Amino acid sequence: MDHASPGARTSVQLQYRMIHNIYVLLDDGDRRVLQRFGLTLPQYRVLKALADERDVRLTALSDRLLRAKSTITRIVDQLERDGLVTRASDSDDRRAWRLALTPAGVELLQAARAAHEEAVAYRFNQALDAGEQARFSELLTKLHDSLVDTLNTLGCREG
Repeated sequence: MDHASPGARTSVQLQYRMIHNIYVLLDDGDRRVLQRFGLTLPQYRVLKALADERDVRLTALSDRLLRAKSTITRIVDQLERDGLVTRASDSDDRRAWRLALTPAGVELLQAARAAHEEAVAYRFNQALDAGEQARFSELLTKLHDSLVDTLNTLGCREG
């Protein structure tokens, strides 16, 4: 049973909606930056994941990015056609594929990552001064950790 007052529930719902709206705005900004490099957000995330971990299995990449294997396969197909990713059969399991960035993929990712990081810093620096950013980081960390703990110990409750 929810014992929060109606005003508190309204406040929490407003905060939730604000976080969602901020996510949408950040996502849109990211899309605009990555379009200059001919990349979609999902493609960028795949390239970043492959840069972080060499010789990745397709299924592991799917798990890591929380996307269906068919979705990751489609993205990898596009990146492979563009010469940014290579796919090779896994020597341990002939049914599996291992993925790696090509030199062109590394180069494109470096340029896209630099532009993305610069754009994110610009957007945040426009909105918050250094002290506000520090406090905001503390609050986000506290919210993040609480959500992780809640999901891990209680499961996801709808209310």
